[in-house]
Amino acid sequence: MKTMLKTRRPIFPISFGLLAARMLLSAADPADAGLNAGLANLYQVSSAESRSVSPENFTGEKGKGGMATNGTGSHAAGELGQGWKVSPSVGIKAGTTFTLAEIKGPGCIHQIWMTPTGNWRHSILRFYWDDETNASVECPVGDFFACGLGQYAQINSLAVCVNPGSAFNCYWPMPFHKKARITLENLDDKGMTLYYQINYTLATVPKDAGYFHAQFRHEYPLKTKGLYTILDGVEGEGQYVGTYLALKVHDAGWWGEGEIKFYLDGDQEFPTICGTGTEDYFCGSYNFENHDTHKYQAFSTPYAGLAQVLPPDKVYEAGQRFSLYRWHITDPVHFRKDLKVTLQALGWKSGGTYLQADSDMSSVAFWYQKEPHQKFPKLPSRDELDWH
Repeated sequence: MKTMLKTRRPIFPISFGLLAARMLLSAADPADAGLNAGLANLYQVSSAESRSVSPENFTGEKGKGGMATNGTGSHAAGELGQGWKVSPSVGIKAGTTFTLAEIKGPGCIHQIWMTPTGNWRHSILRFYWDDETNASVECPVGDFFACGLGQYAQINSLAVCVNPGSAFNCYWPMPFHKKARITLENLDDKGMTLYYQINYTLATVPKDAGYFHAQFRHEYPLKTKGLYTILDGVEGEGQYVGTYLALKVHDAGWWGEGEIKFYLDGDQEFPTICGTGTEDYFCGSYNFENHDTHKYQAFSTPYAGLAQVLPPDKVYEAGQRFSLYRWHITDPVHFRKDLKVTLQALGWKSGGTYLQADSDMSSVAFWYQKEPHQKFPKLPSRDELDWH
């Protein structure tokens, strides 16, 4: 356990206008404002067309919303009829896959909201761009929205917000040239209910736009002692933009000495980018410990967070679980040929030497790249998705 203390600097609120200005370049082309909307260019009139897919308009077509005469709200709307919340949600039966959206481009998805019931680890999101058959996003719905421990945790970040009671929101921009298809598979033994809305614009997409990718992994036991692989097998050109990590520790004591490593463009034994500790990478320090309570201090900020600790009133105990995110929005990791990302599972032995830990670890890697992408490793089975 680290014992040194650093003098704390005051934490000041971030100006969201300045934040938006840093994130977004002013658009010269009116269509670009529709693809890159933010406070920096909200004043700019755009030729983009706004559309939205939901159970009230499965196709997103212009003038076709709220036309349902049958749906999950049929009984409640029985006295009022068409146009009065007849189809606000969908039911997805056990063992089936439902297509949430199938959108013709070019365009860009800007925001996704959903509130799924059921087992979040057994509900698998998949995104397909253009005419690809191998998903560019394959991930349990909870982990995709930085809630991989199966319980609600409020997230206040730029890319993902999770709000009461279980509202998942995503703001990653997702451009596509020809087509976007999004599905949700229910692996559970029970049916689930899903309310959702996918907001997007139809507009010309630049030729150099990368496609959004997200890959889930889960290892227990670790395939290599003390080492977890977040991502490998990526080939092409793009940038890495975020990590979500959920883990359960099986050793008492501090568990986060491990370094994250980014192997770029042919790196072999040694990486180009090497971190200094797990809590350091997730923008914290000194074990995430509150030095007044001597407990873990959960936090959620625009770029990074330790959003959840379970149980929250314990510290340095075996069996505790942790949920962390780190978005590389202002510091994306660029690669030109290939990319591999690893994280050491490293704690302490009683004699002050490092312990290669045997933690139960899962993650989601987020990145953009030019297509085609390499096929993802096979998703873990339903039993393998669960915690051990």
